[in-house]
Amino acid sequence: MNEERWRGAGSAVLRMFAVWGVSTLTMLVLAGLLPDFKLQSPDGDSATRIAMTAALGAGVFGLLGALVWPLLVRTLLLVPAFVLAVLVFFLNGSLLLLALRLVPVNRGEVNPETAVVVAAVMSAVASATGGALAVRDDNAYRRRLHRLAYRRYGRPSGTPAPPGTVFLQLDGLGHDVLVDAVGKGLMPTVAGLLGGLPSHRLTPWRTDWSSQTGASQLGILHGSNFDVPAFRWYEKETREVVVSNRPASAAELQRRAVERTGDSGLLSLDGASRGNLFGGGADQLALVLSVAVRRGKETRSRAGYFAYFSDPANAVRTVLSFVAEVGREMCQSTRARLRRERPRMGRGGLYPFVRAFATVVERDVVVAAVVSDLLAGRTAIYADLVAYDEVAHHSGPRSRDAEQILRRLDRSLALVLKVAELAPRPYRIVLLSDHGQSPGETFRMRYGLSLGELVRAGCGLPVPRKVRRTHSGNEARAAVRTALHRPVEERAEEHHASPRRSDPVVLASGNLGLVSFPDVPHRMTRQEIERRHPALLSTLAHHPGVGFLLVRDEEHGAVVLGAYGAEVRLEDLGEHPTAEELGPLAVFGPGAAEAVRRTDSFPHCADIMVNSWYDPETGEVLAFEEQIGSHGGLGGDQSRPFLLSPLALSAPVPEGGELVGAERVHEVLRRWLRESHGPQIPLPSRPAEAAAAPVPVPPTPPGAGGM
Repeated sequence: MNEERWRGAGSAVLRMFAVWGVSTLTMLVLAGLLPDFKLQSPDGDSATRIAMTAALGAGVFGLLGALVWPLLVRTLLLVPAFVLAVLVFFLNGSLLLLALRLVPVNRGEVNPETAVVVAAVMSAVASATGGALAVRDDNAYRRRLHRLAYRRYGRPSGTPAPPGTVFLQLDGLGHDVLVDAVGKGLMPTVAGLLGGLPSHRLTPWRTDWSSQTGASQLGILHGSNFDVPAFRWYEKETREVVVSNRPASAAELQRRAVERTGDSGLLSLDGASRGNLFGGGADQLALVLSVAVRRGKETRSRAGYFAYFSDPANAVRTVLSFVAEVGREMCQSTRARLRRERPRMGRGGLYPFVRAFATVVERDVVVAAVVSDLLAGRTAIYADLVAYDEVAHHSGPRSRDAEQILRRLDRSLALVLKVAELAPRPYRIVLLSDHGQSPGETFRMRYGLSLGELVRAGCGLPVPRKVRRTHSGNEARAAVRTALHRPVEERAEEHHASPRRSDPVVLASGNLGLVSFPDVPHRMTRQEIERRHPALLSTLAHHPGVGFLLVRDEEHGAVVLGAYGAEVRLEDLGEHPTAEELGPLAVFGPGAAEAVRRTDSFPHCADIMVNSWYDPETGEVLAFEEQIGSHGGLGGDQSRPFLLSPLALSAPVPEGGELVGAERVHEVLRRWLRESHGPQIPLPSRPAEAAAAPVPVPPTPPGAGGM
């Protein structure tokens, strides 16, 4: 054992000297290429003295990077990510200036602007050299990792640790889009898991009505997404809008789920949550929104930034990729505009930077955190990669831009699989998505007005002149005039009128719209709405861009309304209703009625729930937000995500069965953890409203004890 330790220490020393030598050579080359970078006095020096200056400069720069850089990054944890990305270059350049000042021979000289370039190149070269040498010493690396694992679990040598599990979420990637991407050769790593001698099985699952990350991930990680009707909704008792991706809202939703289930979450046993909206009960958190509201030194939501950017080479590489991604987005949006692609939306302003953050910074930090978790031997890891979802919203879910992102995500998956082979315990890699995306132009693109403006017109409230000139606006106002038997005011300045107490709050979550009347403390019934705004429901139900409405009837409970007077009373539907009985819900496929019925039971279900039109032949919907790839309601690929799981784990559902709802996915994932860790993983805590829908547990396949 002592001999092995000495051998490992000797290898580390040799790697250090090798990196130092390469850094010295890099500094000499840069000094020869850059006129503003000098390693000699004005009168000239010998080659030996110049080489000594470079060696000392490279050594001091490397020492400062190892000792001072982590302290700098830690002090900047509360700095916004965009600002930190810009500061990386200047901080690294400042360390080089300081290093040259500290060189005893005092012959280094460089302008501040050039110092930024020199520092970036040297950091990248040093990181690449160190990484290459570490890979060559693979056997020693494996031995060290296993020693750490046994020390961590207190196991005697020769006793394997139980398998850990990595849940890697590809945000927004639908089942059918994944299958097509594999067929096109865009994702060779995924293809390798499914082809030849497959190691994984692919299972589609069906989301709740609210097909978006807030509802799905809350259900997956915490076992309950009850009372999450959409991505954003209005709560009358607090007079506030809850938005799933706001830190305060995420923290409150997580608190409610934990209170409802009495369980901290899927990751409560030595778990790590990376890049998620919710913590899942994990101790290790990085880029988790629900803890981002915490302040002070104990704030852990930015711990991932520190772990990643504490290496200046990581920082430089990510910032360079960030800049390249901004340029790539600008080129792609310009190309789409020149080709007059349809549908197309504006992609200017801050969007190129938002996309670059999601596709570069967030991806790099989350993948690095997962790699760290694998090498630390954590029991359960859940990470969310949002890159595809962000690009698909603006470019389309099957666009060339989105396909390029899938290629890069596949490379990230390949890295995770490779690192898992070096981990101190075996790992099972589960790939999944929280929802898909459905294509289509926006409601405003097609009809010239937003859902909110249509609702106001249907209520007889003031709307802008441009809305009055649209066909939909004219029809809505005509319906109001007929219903009220009086003209609607046509003042030119009416769109500047101050909002009244009865003005509705209209919110959009993809192709799902929510209409609430804030001055009424309870959920309004159909009859109350018709007494107040007699033309509103008929205006919405008959609009060609609307698929159906959900309202609450005083006599019949939940009622779905559609065009041509269609009306479906959900309480009257049998177990297997016919298409005629389903009415406007039939086109949305199996399970639509159950999904709508469940949402109707939520305390914060809106007064009127509006689902957009859906074309089953093209899979298109009409988003009420400005997105040409959308999700949030019913219709198409958005409701059909996937679960890619190792064959060593039991099947998610029996053959021929269907996995429905994020809460059921939670139960499957928790069952898989129990298969590896037994009673250490508690059984799922099922809320009362879910207890009546048991999930069949398939028998564990032979050999499920290992991957």
